[in-house]
Amino acid sequence: MTASETPPRRPNRGPAAAAGNRRALIAAAREIFAAEGPAVPFTAIAKRAGVGQGTLYRHFPDRVSLAVAVFEENVVALEDELRDDGTIADLLDRIVEQATASTALVQLLLGRETDPRTVELASRFEGLVATLIERDRAAGRIGAHVEPADVAIAVSMLAHELAATPEPDREPAAHRARRLFDVAFAPR
Repeated sequence: MTASETPPRRPNRGPAAAAGNRRALIAAAREIFAAEGPAVPFTAIAKRAGVGQGTLYRHFPDRVSLAVAVFEENVVALEDELRDDGTIADLLDRIVEQATASTALVQLLLGRETDPRTVELASRFEGLVATLIERDRAAGRIGAHVEPADVAIAVSMLAHELAATPEPDREPAAHRARRLFDVAFAPR
């Protein structure tokens, strides 16, 4: 379905529909931003989600709020997937998957590291990274020199590089970056 196609309108269920509308808006934003870039009109997102523009603005007053919601889902997915036995290598693999699907959203959040809407997400992500580093260090997979800030820089570099790389070149770029990080993080 393209951004201009309109799904069938759902009947108005009022406040009972809020959670479903929010999920539909996030899913629509993820799809449309990936297909059409960060400048896609909000009306296209509302149409894709099958809600009115007022509903979109009630949930997400601006593009950054919507991008933060998508990345919040990404962080929750990372926490769920990696909590029990994940590694830094697994984290980097998931970041490649997420960044490839979310390049427009990465662009929307560039330079917003101190925005209060992104600070909590960064804190949750840092907590996950610290857990993974501790696990990898205990298993001898990474060196004692690796700190959470090192992994955060690697993730940021990877996400920004993939966001700036044309789609056909993203997989080889991700592979090259992963090789560099593997060497940098290896035990010494």
